Amino acid sequence: METKTVSTTEPNALMHASDVLRHGGVVAFPTDTVYGLGVMAFEEDGIMRLYLIKGRNHTKAIAILISGIEDLERVADSPSKETLALAEHFWPGPLTLVVPRHPNVPDILSPTATIGVRVPDHPVALELLEMVGPLAVTSANLSEEKNSVTAENVLEQLGGRVHLTLDGGKTPGGMPSTVVDCSKPEIEILRPGPLKQKELLSVLS
Repeated sequence: METKTVSTTEPNALMHASDVLRHGGVVAFPTDTVYGLGVMAFEEDGIMRLYLIKGRNHTKAIAILISGIEDLERVADSPSKETLALAEHFWPGPLTLVVPRHPNVPDILSPTATIGVRVPDHPVALELLEMVGPLAVTSANLSEEKNSVTAENVLEQLGGRVHLTLDGGKTPGGMPSTVVDCSKPEIEILRPGPLKQKELLSVLS
């Protein structure tokens, strides 16, 4: 497979990406943290392809990106008041919330009854999500390898495995999102990131 690279400055770049996604393809694109690798969130074949492309263990869940808090109930089952408070304050932004997963979310995305959800703070990612809906997204790199912060990084690791890479230049963040478990009575940080515990707790106090 040849990986096509398209600059996000080209007029039809996002339309092309949405067509690739809707036809079961895999697209790498910039977010506010690192480059992500996405497929349609409710398509099991595409999700399986993500695991294969990355060499990712199936016991590791893949998160879902959405365009806004209004889409949360499409992928989360009865999100808690703490979830909604954090989402309203920090989204769009580098915060992944682990929530009870909606029954419509494919089992292959997570070995547990929860799923990570995020709204990225990046114009390209947001516009793409608005066009196609929720995407199953993981970092655009081989498992256990360095995160990609440029399209060139993506191609170095995943060239020939991905259908399309949207080149939006270097990502502004460079660090994966903070991951917070909101599925229990008390929140728990599962992965440290740009947002610190003090910031999170200040919203809930």
